[in-house]
Amino acid sequence: MQTLTPVGQNIVDDISHRYNLSPDSTVHMLVAINNGGGTMAQFSIPELGSGQWMRGGMIMVGDMFNHGLKNTVNNLCCELSDALANNQIFPPAPQGQSGGANWWPGDFGSPSSSGSQNNIRYAFFPSARRLAVERDGVVTVFDTQDHNISGVSQQQGGNTSLTFSSQYGTISTLSLPLVSGPGLEEENQSPPPAPAPTNFAEAPPVQDQPQPQQQVSEPASSGSGQSSDEIMDLLAKLGQLRDSGVLTDDEFNAKKADLLGRL
Repeated sequence: MQTLTPVGQNIVDDISHRYNLSPDSTVHMLVAINNGGGTMAQFSIPELGSGQWMRGGMIMVGDMFNHGLKNTVNNLCCELSDALANNQIFPPAPQGQSGGANWWPGDFGSPSSSGSQNNIRYAFFPSARRLAVERDGVVTVFDTQDHNISGVSQQQGGNTSLTFSSQYGTISTLSLPLVSGPGLEEENQSPPPAPAPTNFAEAPPVQDQPQPQQQVSEPASSGSGQSSDEIMDLLAKLGQLRDSGVLTDDEFNAKKADLLGRL
């Protein structure tokens, strides 16, 4: 079983008793949460089955319809996460084990949680209220004030800041007082990408198209002439076409004169 500090062993014994679990199962879950940065865990424990837990988020268990088991897993993981954030659960690694002293300031003692993501390492010291972050060999120290940090993750996007979970929610290291070091300033943002080609030519502006002019067909000459009634009907229709704007005044007058000439 994983080696624990005396404080860690007392916490494991107490939680195991209250949740009716074996100490091995509790330690297994404790290690899984610690490996997940204090805010998530992937586990496979005979007493609880297999599943995943994320603080304030998704909870998955093998018996997916067993809501009582989900509540037990969530409550257990939240307690263990809080214990990791506020206590020295695991003994610190011996000095020089990795070829030298720890990268954080020695007067902070041992961190309650530590980890690394990409080119950034972090360690949280609840008793000193300090969060140490190393990026590219340079250490920055933040004052955590009254935050109880339970997990740290790297910000996604164009900056190198970290976010952490506390009793106040998700907080960025950019909001913490800087104690020493250069800080974790945002990197230069890359320019926004150019709009993707649409492969469609821009449509030309719509222009008013001239309306086709209606032609008034004239009845073929019968040789014997048209009756006055037919000619008067045609004149009336010509007047309607002029009023509606189909014929201009000049066109109307020309056709009118032609019809009147047939009378």
